[in-house]
Amino acid sequence: MAAKEPPVIDFAPFYGPNSPAKENLVKEIRQACEEFGFFQIINHTISSDLQDAILHQSQKLFDLPIEIKESYSKDIGDFNRGYERLRAQNFEKRTAGDLKEGFYIGKNLPLDDPYVVARKFGQGPNKYPEELGTEFQCVTEEYHAALTTLAAGILQILARTLNLDENTFSDFCEHPVAVLRLLHYPPQAPDASSLERGIGAHTDFGAITILLQDSTGGLQVWNNTISTWVDVHPIPGAYVVNLGNMMMRWTNDRYLSNLHRVINKSGKDRFSVPFFFSGNPDYTIRCFPSCETEQGAKYPPITVGEWMMGRYADTYGKGEGGIGELRKEPHVSAVNLKSCGGL
Repeated sequence: MAAKEPPVIDFAPFYGPNSPAKENLVKEIRQACEEFGFFQIINHTISSDLQDAILHQSQKLFDLPIEIKESYSKDIGDFNRGYERLRAQNFEKRTAGDLKEGFYIGKNLPLDDPYVVARKFGQGPNKYPEELGTEFQCVTEEYHAALTTLAAGILQILARTLNLDENTFSDFCEHPVAVLRLLHYPPQAPDASSLERGIGAHTDFGAITILLQDSTGGLQVWNNTISTWVDVHPIPGAYVVNLGNMMMRWTNDRYLSNLHRVINKSGKDRFSVPFFFSGNPDYTIRCFPSCETEQGAKYPPITVGEWMMGRYADTYGKGEGGIGELRKEPHVSAVNLKSCGGL
């Protein structure tokens, strides 16, 4: 029997009136959140032209000479935007580092924006490589805005899966921490160690992640039922959606934030574009009443900003981390003592 991978779900009923089809959509996503924490959606409203454009811009970016990419390093400046060099992260700590390079983009905010002035987590201006002209900025900003809208829609459905009003997440979605990450995975060498990873096993730490992947493949998700890794096969135009640790905490562990990794044995370059949606930095995450058990909530309230700063410290080793708390989160195994975005 073939290993079961996360389900592919038709998202079209979301855009229509209440109907049996929309109720079935809610049921399908609820089951996926409980069983996998992952699913793929088709028939959303993001055009294939925009998807092709963002992947094209990503390829152009990573084709730039290394010295140019390094001049836009995310370590230059204070806003965590820009280029991340090859093997900068190392999740499983068993190789020289994860075989990928990336580029961080958020909502482009001016320095006088109140959230930037107040130094709220994840708020600030972007870096746009001059060598790519204005098209790079235009495409990435259009794509970021479109994915922000899609994320709000997915959260409306998630609210209904929890028997909550579909506007439950409205305040959470205001002025959100929302990071677009362009990723390039070079092909691993034919004689590479069996421990080589494009990105090692990890969980994401925000609310939801929406991933566009090219046709190369390599993404794997842990199947808790049969205790094995399963491939998430690319579907043209589809988005892979997964829940992060924040959603797991919010739902009192009812919903799953699952381990995933990338191994690129294709012999060719892999490009993917994950979008990490983590909400308003001042919003307080507290257990939904509908998810409390007789023992109450497992986790105390915490703001998005506090949560994200703690997880970021764990991942990059900056400041005081929360590794003790992270170890206590279910489904975070010895192979995964850190959590971060990367698909």
